[in-house]
Amino acid sequence: MDSPADHSGTPADAGKQQRPAEGGDQRQPPAESKQPEDPRRRRRRWLVIGGIGALLLVVALVFGMPWLVHHMNVVTTDDAYVNGHVTSVAARVQGQVVRVLVDDNNRVRKGDLIVQLDPEPYKVQVAQKQAAVGTAKAALVNTEAQVRGLLAQIFSQRWQLQRGMEGVRNQLALLRSNVSQLKVEQANLVLAENDYVRGQGLIVHSAISQQQFDQYKAALEVAKNRVAAAQDTIQQTRASLGLAHDRDHPLDVPTHLDQSFSGVRQALGQMVQSLAQLGIVPKSYDATPEQVLAQLQSESQSPQAFERLVSRAPSVLAARAQVRQAEDDLRQAELNLSYCEVFAEIDGAVARRNVNPGDNAQPGQPLMAIRSLTEIWIDANFKETQLADLRIGQRAELYVDMYGKRRQFHGRITGFTAGTGSTLSLLPPQNATGNFVKVVQRLPVRIELTEPNPEDFPLFIGLSVEPEVYFKEPATGPDAGKYLQPYLLPTSPAAQARAAQ
Repeated sequence: MDSPADHSGTPADAGKQQRPAEGGDQRQPPAESKQPEDPRRRRRRWLVIGGIGALLLVVALVFGMPWLVHHMNVVTTDDAYVNGHVTSVAARVQGQVVRVLVDDNNRVRKGDLIVQLDPEPYKVQVAQKQAAVGTAKAALVNTEAQVRGLLAQIFSQRWQLQRGMEGVRNQLALLRSNVSQLKVEQANLVLAENDYVRGQGLIVHSAISQQQFDQYKAALEVAKNRVAAAQDTIQQTRASLGLAHDRDHPLDVPTHLDQSFSGVRQALGQMVQSLAQLGIVPKSYDATPEQVLAQLQSESQSPQAFERLVSRAPSVLAARAQVRQAEDDLRQAELNLSYCEVFAEIDGAVARRNVNPGDNAQPGQPLMAIRSLTEIWIDANFKETQLADLRIGQRAELYVDMYGKRRQFHGRITGFTAGTGSTLSLLPPQNATGNFVKVVQRLPVRIELTEPNPEDFPLFIGLSVEPEVYFKEPATGPDAGKYLQPYLLPTSPAAQARAAQ
């Protein structure tokens, strides 16, 4: 049995055995012997690891808990942008552009002159309209003078009408007088006939002379002729009154002949024709002269009424309408002249300028746009699963990517859009077609700034924002705690009546 020394060999022999066959003097270091680790060293290492872990836990608790608590009390989204009003500046009249006083990105104030059109054509129009106003006013004065002359003519016709009625009454009185005279003549005729009959009996016995009998005979003929003349006079008077020949009933006259006589009606027609030019129309088509005269008397019983008749005359009203139309045309021409100067309607910055001197601007043509730097808000598109606790009036902290964490903006929720972004898009989805895939919708929520500072930290439309809404804090301000804003306009009585129907 070999000894260990023989089996392993000496170190020199071992070195010789390990030398490569090719020869060479390369030697390998002897293998190190493994010794057990010191327990104290191992314990020290675990203490260091435990201390580092405890330190990391403390750091996590100190810095992580506030972050965790903060994010448990807020609702946030990265789909939010700055939005604001954009006012389009357009020409209101046609004209050639002579000056453009601003360029893109220039700030302007409300009322600043930004574009000027050529005013000369509109100055000519203003001069023409001024002349038209003067002509219309002169025509009004002339028309009023004509109406006053017409009033004088009407009063003259009034007296003619009254005189015609009085003439009829006189003729009626004359007719009654003629009838009375006829009765007198008829009585004289009876007396003459009696005298003639008695004379015939006396002349036979020569009781009277022939001369006296001839006188009785002549008196009878005269009496007959006087009766005939009286009857002819009566018929002549009746004819003048437009009455038929009637010997048996000469006083058979219609009632109110003075109102229906042809001459009176003719004078009444002329007067009504003149009154119509003043806008005075009888209350009925068959009104009597007395009714028309009474109506005229009530319309012109004072000097103020006289002037009122002049002012209410249709021709005067038409002339005044012409004056108003001419004045309105003048105001329109003056407005068109003023529209040659285009002013900024809001405070803001100019954008999208597309007008230059020499361009021919058309009414309604956009010249540029003005973006407001103060009337801005945030449109935050929250997921529908985040809306349950959001209300109007809740506080929001806003972080704009442009400023990062260096600047924090404050705001509050002021309203919810009445529809999700997909339904308000140009091509809303048609889920009823059967191609339905449920997608979490987003609803635009409007957040307005409570402390805007456009001078130092302006917000430009379209910038990305990360809002954080503190939904656990109580809402404040107008309409706090609601989803919808109140009605802006008061309900009118007409709207209430329609709603009641």
